[in-house]
Amino acid sequence: MRLSEQAPTNPSKSALSSALGSPPPDRGHLLTEQPNARSAGLDGCSTLDCLGIINDEDQSIAQAVRAQLEPIAALTDLVIDALNHDGRLIYLGAGTSGRLGVLDASECPPTFQTDPETIVGIIAGGDRSLRRSSESKEDIRSGAHDELDALELNEFDVVLGIAAGGTTPYVLGGVEYAKSKGSKTGLLTCTPIVHPDWCDVLIAIETGPEVLTGSTRMKAGTATKMALNMISTAAMIGIGKTYSNMMVDLRATNDKLKDRAARIISQITGVDRDRAFVLLEQANNLVKPAIVMHTQSVSYDQACKLLDEADGHLGRVIGDQA
Repeated sequence: MRLSEQAPTNPSKSALSSALGSPPPDRGHLLTEQPNARSAGLDGCSTLDCLGIINDEDQSIAQAVRAQLEPIAALTDLVIDALNHDGRLIYLGAGTSGRLGVLDASECPPTFQTDPETIVGIIAGGDRSLRRSSESKEDIRSGAHDELDALELNEFDVVLGIAAGGTTPYVLGGVEYAKSKGSKTGLLTCTPIVHPDWCDVLIAIETGPEVLTGSTRMKAGTATKMALNMISTAAMIGIGKTYSNMMVDLRATNDKLKDRAARIISQITGVDRDRAFVLLEQANNLVKPAIVMHTQSVSYDQACKLLDEADGHLGRVIGDQA
């Protein structure tokens, strides 16, 4: 008998289970996975109406983040304490969450003159996953252990897991492992979950159902970016990387940064633009020493010494000049 002539069969449930393996956990109860009634019929909308629906949903994100300011502040204080003791902030995520962590980590050195090893982003599947997704990697609970071991985690580090739905095995297993190594730990989700006992701070931003069901690169991704911006920026402020609302701890390595540096020096010291560029050159293109050199009438080496004694806080050296 040819295959086409064989009678159809109805495999039993047990036979299907044997053939397909164990089904994945049902995540349908998560807010990030539920359908959004406000975007029903999205495929029948005009482009303008579609964009309007997306934008309407985005309006709620800032308030959802604001509702979690207390745990965000608690995590940030852990990071400030870690950085003041030569510890590190380590982001851990998969997919969109991982990419956002790597992005935030990569933006700190040019903005705040941090060592690239101080704020680290780890993504499931490695750097290749920044451009080409590796979703299967996120199902391995021990998947981050080798990378965390390579960092030689200690009690001065903070590891923040990022998982929009709060269920990613790669992230949960990695943060739990970091806790076993003595590190402080946090978990950033976009749906309510039970607070794990291995997590020091839980940040659960309730962004609700996505416009495109389950597409957490949208509202959840935006909320995650906002939260990470807040954590890293407030931590840098806490360790003295800013003066008033200016990023004074930068090295002017290109024309844009030289222009910004000169404007900062002028605003704080009152010197004209030409004098600001002279100070910047004398200070090896570093803004804080340039400002101290002028306000305290000292050499570059003396300015650096004063800043070291003040743990890098410009305000402790020059007072309120802004």
